[in-house]
Amino acid sequence: MNRSNGKMSFDVPPFAAAALARAHSLWARQFVRVGVFSLLGLFAILTIALVLVFRHYAKDVPSIDWALNYRPPIVSQVWSADGQLIGEFYDERRVVVPYEKIPHKLAQAFIASEDSDFFDHPGFSWTGILRAAVKSYVLRHRLKQGGSTLTQQTAKAILASVEGFDQARARTFKRKIRELILARRLEANLPKEKILELYLNQVFLGHHSYGVQAAAENYFRKNVWELTLPEMALIAGLPQAPSHYSPFAHPESARARRSYVLGRMRSDGMISKAEHDMANAAPIAVFPVEEIQRDTAPYVTEQVRRDIVNRYGNERLLRDGLSIEATVDVEREKDASAATLRGILDADKRQGYFGPLDHLDRSAWDEFRKKETPILPKDVLEDAVYAALVTDVDAKGMVAHIAVGPFSGTLPIANARWARTPNPELWAEGGRYAIASLKGVLTPGDAILVRPISPKRDGARDGYVFALEQDPHLQGAMISIDPQSGYIVAMIGGYDFEKSEFNRAIQACRQPGSAFKPIIYSAAIEEKNFSASTILVDSPIVTDDEQSGKRWKPSNYEEEFQGDVPVRKALAHSMNIPAIKTLQQVGVHDAAAWAHKLGISTKLNEDLSMALGSSCVTLWDLTGVYAAFNRGGTRVHPTYIRRVLDRDGRVLENHTSVDDMSVPFTERVAAGYAKLFDAPERVMTPQTAFLTTQLMQEVCTYGTGARAQALHKPVAGKTGTTNDLFDAWFVGFTHDLVTGAWVGYDTYDAPMDKYETGGHTALPIWLDYMERALKGRTQAPFEAPEKIVWVDIDGDTGLRATPATRTPVKEAYLVGNEPPDLTTPGQASTAVDAQEGMTRGGL
Repeated sequence: MNRSNGKMSFDVPPFAAAALARAHSLWARQFVRVGVFSLLGLFAILTIALVLVFRHYAKDVPSIDWALNYRPPIVSQVWSADGQLIGEFYDERRVVVPYEKIPHKLAQAFIASEDSDFFDHPGFSWTGILRAAVKSYVLRHRLKQGGSTLTQQTAKAILASVEGFDQARARTFKRKIRELILARRLEANLPKEKILELYLNQVFLGHHSYGVQAAAENYFRKNVWELTLPEMALIAGLPQAPSHYSPFAHPESARARRSYVLGRMRSDGMISKAEHDMANAAPIAVFPVEEIQRDTAPYVTEQVRRDIVNRYGNERLLRDGLSIEATVDVEREKDASAATLRGILDADKRQGYFGPLDHLDRSAWDEFRKKETPILPKDVLEDAVYAALVTDVDAKGMVAHIAVGPFSGTLPIANARWARTPNPELWAEGGRYAIASLKGVLTPGDAILVRPISPKRDGARDGYVFALEQDPHLQGAMISIDPQSGYIVAMIGGYDFEKSEFNRAIQACRQPGSAFKPIIYSAAIEEKNFSASTILVDSPIVTDDEQSGKRWKPSNYEEEFQGDVPVRKALAHSMNIPAIKTLQQVGVHDAAAWAHKLGISTKLNEDLSMALGSSCVTLWDLTGVYAAFNRGGTRVHPTYIRRVLDRDGRVLENHTSVDDMSVPFTERVAAGYAKLFDAPERVMTPQTAFLTTQLMQEVCTYGTGARAQALHKPVAGKTGTTNDLFDAWFVGFTHDLVTGAWVGYDTYDAPMDKYETGGHTALPIWLDYMERALKGRTQAPFEAPEKIVWVDIDGDTGLRATPATRTPVKEAYLVGNEPPDLTTPGQASTAVDAQEGMTRGGL
């Protein structure tokens, strides 16, 4: 022991110090040894645990066959005959493009914004996982922060395709581990470029866009390989939050996100500073997503959808990328739509004014104007129909003052003369019953429809002159068929598809009135040897219905009787009594069978009223029957689908016509070969078809369809009007086009205006369309088949012309059935009054 400086200490002997040093060294080595073995053991345990966990969750991990044989849901498309896209159907709007067609800079933009280490990591990023774990569990205590690489996101897509979206997006450890397993398998079996191709075709980019091609089409109406750098950067910024970064809903957020992507590309050396600055300064210019099937040929596209779903199933249509080639011609469809709309609007105004949309208290006027303002043009009102407010009507009722949002103007009585009170007993044609004052028609506070008719300088908001409009109560439909191919080239199912998807061209069953008479007369020509000169007695007729016990006394439309009339005159002037007597000759049962043979598919009333079109038929069926007349007696099976192909281009069905000159020669050859085994069904002789057509030409020359002469082409057709004025028809054809038009109310609450006949209401629509559809196209005359002769006759009597006949006309007859030459001794003609059973010359 040593005492120094008042302190006491102990001296350790040298041998003890050495022993202590040796002990410390042994302890340190032992500690290190134990620590190393402990760490190795812990690592081994963790490894084994990790292997066991991975093995456990790997048992039911989906195969990567989905990626190796990539066939995701893709959009099915409907194409018009002239190659325009008219419809799309999908669960996920996706158009798959190969990696070679995806711009290199677009791929770089996604890598820069989503996964900068994509080409370096093994499928996942440890730093990303740890960062996500820390933020999610330490800071927020729940799994929310993303740390997924592009490979993991592709793996997530596999899970979603196999197990469903909800399962693939579940925020659980199990899902994350299974996702990592799949990511590793993808990396082990696919090159990075293939994984990137899968991702870029699979990723959701907002507004129904799945994959970069769909996004390029939806946002910019371009193909992906046509995108500019700012457009690529905008798309690449969407995956994180497509709704939040939507350039439609949030343009400023989209711009900020695009700047972020461009900044990442610049810092990673993918673009130069000049490219960055130019792209960053570019405006956000995107186009609204087009509602193709509702804008172009909606009734056609919807009918195609129903047909495909019925035969292939809805899932296949929405997921399998069918390519459906329709027969509709877009230009003709537009012509048909415009003609139908014009005709309905004109006819609807003749019915009168059905009143305002609403009537508002003065306290609600400002709110109404504000409500309309956001949907109006900013500067100048266009030629369109707008909802307007009547703010005043002058004391004399000559002018109403109108407000359309912030715009204002006047509505003079000259632009509303048609607005009479509806009365079906009146005929408003030519301005009859025009109103003399706006008083009682318009009242301050009325919400009405108007159309600006005066041009205005830019920026003007007052001084407009308006015309009164109304949403039509009438409806209309049209079908136009190429008779040789059977293709539907135009189909209109109603006034407005947005308001009613009911297709009146196919789904509505309506009484055809006199448009049914050619069916009755063709049966008489075929089966009873009728001719244009067969005499029918137009005289009163009374029948008793044995089933109902009711007595029926039909009359002609003009409520007059003309005595003896030839068939040609009876049909041209649409006489009812001669048609009934013709039906008596044919027999109601045989006539119904004949109509069904020609193509009428609906049930027919087997009584004498059938001759007057009392049984409902569809415009589709009736137009098809007229096409059979045009085709010389062979039945046409109209189609609106030419071909259906699967996603690999294999033809699933083919209705190509050998007469279709718009398709390649090889397709026409194949169609011709198929036609050998599917010969057209002959439903009447060529002679019957031609003679009936000839009679309908006379309808369009001097009969109820004479207005069709304005086409200045050979035309045959027939008007149809029901006795109660609920339906107006005209079905007519030239050599190359058969078209049927119908106008009427959907319901039977009230009839149309008096004298709204087929010739007055439906024929103008038909003519308007046909003039445009056949513009610049000559139409060959209807060619007579063999065994047809032409004879000069007296048109009024049907007798053979003599030197005394003032204006003889040429008429067609079956050889041996022409009217006798009364100047030759021993020849006479007969006529039968079918009702009275009295001979007046025989057939």
